[in-house]
This record gives sequence, structure tokens and C-alpha cells, in this order.
Amino acid sequence: MLRRGGCLCGIVRYSVRQEPRVHYCHCEMCRRATGGAFAVLCWVGRSTVNWEGPAPALRRSSPLASRSFCPRCGTPLTLDYDGSDEIALHVGTFDEPNSFRPSYNYGAERRLDWVCAGMDLPNHAITER
Repeated sequence: MLRRGGCLCGIVRYSVRQEPRVHYCHCEMCRRATGGAFAVLCWVGRSTVNWEGPAPALRRSSPLASRSFCPRCGTPLTLDYDGSDEIALHVGTFDEPNSFRPSYNYGAERRLDWVCAGMDLPNHAITER
């Protein structure tokens, strides 16, 4: 199945040829990177992502990872851990985000007290520091 997505202004587009592993991330890095209470990440094999148009801009967000965003409108697009065969795309950047359902919470110990999303899902603690 081919899934497509892109940034708010439309200059950065992508397609993915894999069903993703989807989860909520409540870590502080994801909250600050997205400006939201949590991130919803879709993990796919790096080789299954095809970028169309200009490449997203990259920035080092921690000693372990980089994040990408649209160089024109600033839409956050990916989280990319060093040395991983997978890359995470933000679910909200897909053309049909309603087709993705998170299956667990990551960084649940950092969940904001008022966040109710994913309360019925398994929790996984943050493993990287």
C-alpha cells in the first residue's frame, strides 16, 4: 500500500510503501519539537520513504537523533535516530492520518496530567537519555 503526505505549504512531499508502527510519544523532546502535548509517530523502514520535491531541512535535536522540517513553512516531518534502519514520520503530515491508530505510549512517565489520549494502551518507559 502506498501512503502519501507532506508539509503544510505543500513543497515537501513524500510517499511510503510500508504499514507503519504507530505510537504516542510523551517525551519532552517530542513535545517541544512539535509544540503539542505529545507526538504521534509512524515508524517505517528508511528505504520505504521516497521524498518528492525539495528535501526537508535537518537539525540535530539531541546527541542521539536528528529531526527534519519543511525549510519554507517549518512543519515538523521526521524523527531519525542515528544508526537506525527506521525513521518516524509525524502522523499529522500524512494525507489520510485517520487511517493510523497508535498501539502504545512511549515516554508515558512524562505524560502531562491532563492528556487522556491513549490511556487504554500499553506504556513503555523512555530508554534513551
